[in-house]
Amino acid sequence: MGSMKKLYLSNDKKISGVCGGIAEYYDIDPTAVRLAWIIITLLSGVAPGVIAYLVAAIVMPPAPTPSA
Repeated sequence: MGSMKKLYLSNDKKISGVCGGIAEYYDIDPTAVRLAWIIITLLSGVAPGVIAYLVAAIVMPPAPTPSA
């Protein structure tokens, strides 16, 4: 088995690193993920987006620190 990608909270964070982690996982621009999250949250009613963000922030593990 090869190395599998894993989803982590990013060190490129504005709040907790959820959107940055998603952007790193899919190799896309973090700003695009943040804007998409904001738009989806506003269109779906604020509560579902905020709850999903909080759950993701709790469930996603922090990014591993690079070994020296």
